[in-house]
Amino acid sequence: MSQVDLYGFLNQLRWEDIPAPVQAQVRLLLLDLLGVAAAGSATALHGAVSRYGARNLAGTTPVLFSAARLSPEGAALVGGMTIDAIDAHDGHRLTKGHVGCAVLPALLAVGADTGRVLSGTAFLTLLVAGYEIGTRAGMALHASAADYHTSGAWNAVTAAALTAHQLGLARRPFEHALGIAEYHGPRSPMMRVIDHPTMLKDGSGWGALAGVSAGYLAAEGFTGAPAVTVLAPDLAPIWATLGTDWETLQQYLKAFPVCRWAQPAVQAALDLKAAHGFAPGEIAEITVQTFTEGTRLWQGVPKDTEQAQYAIGLPVAAALARGQVGLAEITEPAFSDPELGRILRAIRYVPAPVYDAKFPAERWADVSLRLTTGAEIAGPPTVARGDPETQLSATEITDKFRALAGARLAPGRVAAIIAAVQNLDDTAESLEALQALIYG
Repeated sequence: MSQVDLYGFLNQLRWEDIPAPVQAQVRLLLLDLLGVAAAGSATALHGAVSRYGARNLAGTTPVLFSAARLSPEGAALVGGMTIDAIDAHDGHRLTKGHVGCAVLPALLAVGADTGRVLSGTAFLTLLVAGYEIGTRAGMALHASAADYHTSGAWNAVTAAALTAHQLGLARRPFEHALGIAEYHGPRSPMMRVIDHPTMLKDGSGWGALAGVSAGYLAAEGFTGAPAVTVLAPDLAPIWATLGTDWETLQQYLKAFPVCRWAQPAVQAALDLKAAHGFAPGEIAEITVQTFTEGTRLWQGVPKDTEQAQYAIGLPVAAALARGQVGLAEITEPAFSDPELGRILRAIRYVPAPVYDAKFPAERWADVSLRLTTGAEIAGPPTVARGDPETQLSATEITDKFRALAGARLAPGRVAAIIAAVQNLDDTAESLEALQALIYG
């Protein structure tokens, strides 16, 4: 297999070829994505895109945590946007974005549409392949395009690869699917949604739709090769480690449902509160130092959950006042909390050159306070938990799933999904058991 032979990689990869730590990690990533999707299905974003799908993309394919039946493209779109509706899903530092958000719904949608019978471990194998291809596609686009594009841009290529593989396309139409997806992928300017948070989010749903559509177009003879980000000689080093170095292990998982760029500051605030035990009313002034991009996150009082999830001010204020940042802190009651509002207005944001120099491979922040007594408290430079070096434990990830999914699903269903993910094995019945729990 050549360095960039995605067709061969997908056809040759087997569960037993995947190292045990990667096998364990992909189960946790799957569980985490499902928890985020369950919580996302209660949002206004999910409602809007579901109504759009029912009107314009009707079909027979099931949709994550919905009773709707759409086309495979529609199921991928709604699934990706539903996960993206709660900014708590996995990501990768060097892609500055998210793989699983688009890959999982695309994989599920095409599998359901084709009726292809997969065992639980065969499904997990394709999910690993999605993380491996998607991470490299993201790094390749960032290395070859000047603008900072949303995850949907490069996840379109990933979704196309998985779609073409599940459709059983021959090598040439498979390559055309990649080229179609790369050309049609939503190269959305990410900083626009940072500066103006809306339901556009990270483009993952549209990337999933573009990639799935590319696979089906290629199956009908539509042409679109080459995919330059896969085949360009100067990008070959990015792809050279496919199948040997496992980027699945390099995904981060979020402890809080807000943008990753805010999470070092949130963690620093939580650590400061835990170490010093001050009361919210004692806080007079706050200084947050972080990398410049982090300071561009929303600083004011959010008007909706999209602004709250792309905020730095509200989650830091919540960490200092409440000692937690969860679903309650990114929904409307928090926006009118007078105590959070007072603390929010007391925050000053300072771009730090030392942290800029480390970004995006590392994201750092520190938080310092002046109390009403005049005492000053300063915390150390801090990174977010959940990075590969500071990974959340399996217990923490499972607890996070319970908290997110439990906001939407009955306790018995929550427990059953955990067991079903753990029990995915080499039988088709194990995957069918999970699918029965994640639709409807």
